Amino acid sequence: MSEEDVLTSAEGKMRRAVEVLKDDLAAIRTGRASPGLVNNIRVDYHGVPVPLNQIASISVPEARMLVIQPWERDILPNIDKAILRSDIGLTPTNDGNVIRLAIPQLTEERRNQLVKMVRKRVEEGKVAVRNVRRDGLEKLRELKDSKELSEDEQKRALGRLQQITDRFTDESDQIAKGKEAELLEL
Repeated sequence: MSEEDVLTSAEGKMRRAVEVLKDDLAAIRTGRASPGLVNNIRVDYHGVPVPLNQIASISVPEARMLVIQPWERDILPNIDKAILRSDIGLTPTNDGNVIRLAIPQLTEERRNQLVKMVRKRVEEGKVAVRNVRRDGLEKLRELKDSKELSEDEQKRALGRLQQITDRFTDESDQIAKGKEAELLEL
């Protein structure tokens, strides 16, 4: 494994950590309807747990309403149960053809709780990025110890690894600011 392989691998893993963070934050309810609210819900589909967005279309006909239309009507009760079991805190309305989710206005207290949750999840995402950096540092040390890298090459690689880490940490902070602004918006 070369220095470039270590840096490329670390960058890819950090990118994935930030993508997971984005998906995780998309599932946090903001008072506005978004298909991301229900994307992580798994529904029992013929005995197999399947993501909701793979068995139904999810649309946003108005700012505070989600409409879920399954491709097979016989799975409506399963979708209903999965939504009730999930932690999104919404009660589905099933009319026999589609499921509607009305998104209520968030209280100030709930907004503040959600902001704290966002900050916690962002910190977890940043920890994941730093863990990837730690693994990269270890691999670069091993390359230097095995004489595959000179000390100068290792120092340059460590600098580049830190730049990559800083870039993804900053991106996580920007994602957090956007989500917090969305939550605090009335």
